[in-house]
Amino acid sequence: MSSYFPRTKDLTRTRRSVTDSPPSSPSRTDKSFRHDRLSRFDSSGENVSDRLGRTSSYTRRETRLASLNKQEQDSTTKDYKKMYAEALQENERLKSRLQDSKQELVHIRSQLEIVTQRQDRIAEKSTLLESEKKEKHALEKKVSGMEEEMKVLTELKTDNQRLKDENGALIRVISKLSK
Repeated sequence: MSSYFPRTKDLTRTRRSVTDSPPSSPSRTDKSFRHDRLSRFDSSGENVSDRLGRTSSYTRRETRLASLNKQEQDSTTKDYKKMYAEALQENERLKSRLQDSKQELVHIRSQLEIVTQRQDRIAEKSTLLESEKKEKHALEKKVSGMEEEMKVLTELKTDNQRLKDENGALIRVISKLSK
């Protein structure tokens, strides 16, 4: 009870059974009924036939529950064994898949490395080609400049030869005139 509400009265109840209360007026018929009732009850006050029926149904229920529990325990034990075996199989399958995936990853990485090296070589070649193209263009310019110089040189040589020839002719003319 709560301490907030103090009780002033003590409310205790007592239970009275049929055997505790004396009959109001014992008559012959009441006594025989009472005796018949008492003979059907044992010392605990329960009906003997009811208790026997309950006992047998109780025993049947207990044995049924025990057998179900045993079956359940066996099935759970088997289920645990089965689940354990299945888990082991699943683990092995997953391990093999993981190993296959690792091998595939190594293979893909090696292929990626090869492709990267090829691209690097191609990029190097392209930069080499670009630098070679630049060098070639520069050399072509140089060659065209030299060709121009060669033309000028040949023109200068021809002019020089012509001037030498004229100079020689003038020297002869002057030498004839001076004689």
